[in-house]
Amino acid sequence: MKIESRTLDTKQHILDDAGFAYNFDRRVYFNRKSKKIISVQYAQDKDEKTLEGAILEETDGKEWKFYFSSGKQPPEPVKREIEAALG
Repeated sequence: MKIESRTLDTKQHILDDAGFAYNFDRRVYFNRKSKKIISVQYAQDKDEKTLEGAILEETDGKEWKFYFSSGKQPPEPVKREIEAALG
């Protein structure tokens, strides 16, 4: 239990250091500059190296990039709703 808690704390620091903020309503971390959205479940399920890889992944910055544990993008209505909420 202590190791898992410490791992989650480390992941939180990784996200904070990369400029991600947390949206309580959507349970996602987001970064407006890089236009990336990482679900809490993704952050919990993936190891630190995978999380860092997602953060560092190059994107065109034109559209939001979603990282979910399922590996699939959310349905279009859900994407639009999240994008509208985050601006």
